[in-house]
Amino acid sequence: MRHSREKVARNFVSRYGVERFHELLRALEAGESGQAIADAFDVSRERVRQWKNSFGQVVTMYQVHPEVRRVLDRGGEG
Repeated sequence: MRHSREKVARNFVSRYGVERFHELLRALEAGESGQAIADAFDVSRERVRQWKNSFGQVVTMYQVHPEVRRVLDRGGEG
């Protein structure tokens, strides 16, 4: 799989250039919509989805709200 990802990345750079590759990765990291990215690169949303799956992964995390953290820090009291 690694070689396949590298091949897709090399093909992207060959076609669009390294600066556009940076642009794509920044857009993906920023969570821009697939349609907005597709429009910027004149490709389909499906192609953007394929790039997204090839070049990285979505990571979801759970973050405790600060007011809940304060309750914990006070030992559960008032």
